[in-house]
Amino acid sequence: MLEPAALRTLCLAAVAGAGLQAVGELFHRFPAPGSVTGVVLLAESHLAVHTWPELGGVTLDVYVCNLNGDNSERAEALLAALETAFGASQSERHRLQRGGPAPEGWWLRAQG
Repeated sequence: MLEPAALRTLCLAAVAGAGLQAVGELFHRFPAPGSVTGVVLLAESHLAVHTWPELGGVTLDVYVCNLNGDNSERAEALLAALETAFGASQSERHRLQRGGPAPEGWWLRAQG
């Protein structure tokens, strides 16, 4: 996928097909070697895509929050749709399960 518009169309369709809600996006093409990076902001968190045409590869990062319900199946559906769309002959997944009670002071507070 060498064109930002095509990658955008693919990602937004996959997001909607997985039952997630896009709230913003940005796609950028780098001059050399023609890689495209895209980010879709989700109501549930984000999708980040980085293409590596010189290697015939792509990296996908799907992060979903489960504040109002478990979005794990939607995240898996999104990954599966994109793997299929890219025609992946090989993939490596790393899954991080986040959750549980937040420790005291887990947020950053801005000075001001």
